[in-house]
Amino acid sequence: MKKYTNTGSKDTRSGFGAGMTELGQKNENVVALCADLIGSLKFDDFKKNHPERFFQVGIAEANMIGIAAGLTIGGKIPFTGTFANFSTGRVYDQIRQSVAYSDKNVKICASHAGLTLGEDGATHQILEDIGLMKMLPGMTVINTCDYNQTKAATIALAEHHGPAYLRFGRPVVPNFTPADEPFIIGKAIMLNEGTDVTIIATGHLVWEALIAAEALEAKGISAEVINIHTIKPLDDEAILKSVAKTGCVVTAEEHNILGGLGESVARVLALNTPAPQEFVAVNDSFGESGTPEQLMEKYKLNHQAITEAAERVIKRK
Repeated sequence: MKKYTNTGSKDTRSGFGAGMTELGQKNENVVALCADLIGSLKFDDFKKNHPERFFQVGIAEANMIGIAAGLTIGGKIPFTGTFANFSTGRVYDQIRQSVAYSDKNVKICASHAGLTLGEDGATHQILEDIGLMKMLPGMTVINTCDYNQTKAATIALAEHHGPAYLRFGRPVVPNFTPADEPFIIGKAIMLNEGTDVTIIATGHLVWEALIAAEALEAKGISAEVINIHTIKPLDDEAILKSVAKTGCVVTAEEHNILGGLGESVARVLALNTPAPQEFVAVNDSFGESGTPEQLMEKYKLNHQAITEAAERVIKRK
């Protein structure tokens, strides 16, 4: 199998910050809005270099979304930033009415998503945000896997017209995708070709899927690994082509088992070519306080869980 190298672990939110820094220099229509979390969202450089295009809204997330929607009318491209829980759950009505229904060109950028927020606990660890956002008509939903991909996705969103949700995280994770790899919205990335099982992963679980593929290879199992960074629009063609070859699939995500990537993949298979599927996701529960590593192990969101799921699904073929 193809080997991927960790070129230096970084947090994905820093990739977002680097993307915003670059956008600030190259696109004068890009503006940034933050809900009192400048450091956490890595907005420091953008604010320093472009103070006239940075808006500190304070702890008023609903107001932030409304302001962002209004700014689009004047041709601006607003990127809003706060924790994923506050980016979606707290302001869902404003997103639905002022952004999605009105088809406004707002980029809703959400850090500290999923269980890997860690010690802040269940109240901040939103695990249903992908489901909330993908159900909104016209909303693009992106969940990146490492620093490089998050930076590339941020830059790509400035050229994409329409409402979008960009999800990334707090913890330091392996940075393994090429820095010069083009980010194409809606186009899955084949990381490893295989013949026995398809592993479709998103976000922090992509690296874990690659580790699982190595473990499976040692057992004589050939795993195909696909990075689904865009959950909506989903790359149906890539999914169907892979599963037609392998005959079974494992989906892996740092999200509730209900409403996330796994259900989107299941819909594609049900409508086209039904196949056995196993889900690696949080099993319909809230999170809790703990280190990211502890939580990923307890909730079975790691390479061991993906390996076991692959072995189970192969037996169902």
